[in-house]
Amino acid sequence: MKEGPLTDKELQWLEELLEKYGNDDSILDVAELDGMLTAILSGPTVVPPSEWLVALWGGEKKLPSWSNEREMSRFLDLSFQHMNDIADRLNHYSDQFDPLFGVREMDGQEFTIAEEWCFGYMRGVALRDWSSLPPQLQPALETIALHGTEENFERLDDLSPEEMAQSIEAIRPAAIALHSYWVSQPEQAPEQPIVLGNRPGRNDPCPCGSGKKYKQCCLH
Repeated sequence: MKEGPLTDKELQWLEELLEKYGNDDSILDVAELDGMLTAILSGPTVVPPSEWLVALWGGEKKLPSWSNEREMSRFLDLSFQHMNDIADRLNHYSDQFDPLFGVREMDGQEFTIAEEWCFGYMRGVALRDWSSLPPQLQPALETIALHGTEENFERLDDLSPEEMAQSIEAIRPAAIALHSYWVSQPEQAPEQPIVLGNRPGRNDPCPCGSGKKYKQCCLH
């Protein structure tokens, strides 16, 4: 598996696969995937691939019926590569960490769209119990939740353009602060890069981490 950030072409391919196999309960674009993976890497305990790969699609009953093994393998490779790149930046180069926000053009101007990323982040948060987050860091989580929960839509509508821009600028340092706190806790082991190596054989353990044989899990 390659290392480093995905290319624009690879990100576009991931986006197309998420749209192709997406449903009402799944992650639908790479911005949302980026947010979810960031939260998974930043939470109180490690979330194994066997869990988040299922949550990504909205549950076991909504896993994709892949066109072929190559398509599935490439999706796994690119997803893990992107996750490792996020982990590397958060753990070692936080100044290079940037949420993968969307961009929308209106009336000849480009606007940053943070909702998809924040919704993905909150989905990652929901996979673990964050209730022990100390009061001084609650505002950081609320900064992301402002753009990542439907209950805050009305609050967003009331923001001025300047307030909206400030609320989006606050998301990146909030995510870094949350990650720094959780990885400093003894119960949170830092997420290690996932190395798939060569493609597993049918009877090898599945690379998703489920503990099942590859032929009984992600092969299909």
